[in-house]
Amino acid sequence: MKYLSVLIVIAALWLALSGCSVTISPGSPSGTATVSTAEPHWGVQTKTSGCVAQGGLPDSACTPGAIFPNVTQQDICRSGYARSVRNVPVSEKDQAYAEYGIFHHSSGEFEIDHLVSLELGGSNDIANLWPEAASPKPGFHEKDKVENYLHDQVCSGAIALKKAQIEIATNWLAVYNSLPSQYQ
Repeated sequence: MKYLSVLIVIAALWLALSGCSVTISPGSPSGTATVSTAEPHWGVQTKTSGCVAQGGLPDSACTPGAIFPNVTQQDICRSGYARSVRNVPVSEKDQAYAEYGIFHHSSGEFEIDHLVSLELGGSNDIANLWPEAASPKPGFHEKDKVENYLHDQVCSGAIALKKAQIEIATNWLAVYNSLPSQYQ
């Protein structure tokens, strides 16, 4: 039984390193691993008020992420791509703040962030925007490092664009916590 538990943990770690989402439930005798490679429900908000960010992650019911569905690796790796598609009017930024109950803030305290960054094919849809705090860390400055890392990985061919989009949308902090030193 002890060896079975060790094997389950090793398998779960291997799957996690392969880009799968893994949950180990310690309540069962040998532990169970649940693997999910499911994409978020891109662009589908199930909540538009009372949104609460927790631990540096947006409320997934309010900010599930949204992508330009036809964007390709070649598109995002073209110099100037993100700048060419950036279009978030002040009214949409105000809506994102309101959804999270933020009506007053200091300059630099938050930024309206694209959960799936434009440089990874994220869209300007409200379902992809949220007021990300600068602190506590990791905050929006650290997420920028994740965006740059994943963009580099996609453009070098190390990972698929879809995988990078799913990773950043579902748990950018996990990517941040495993960044190579040159990105930290």
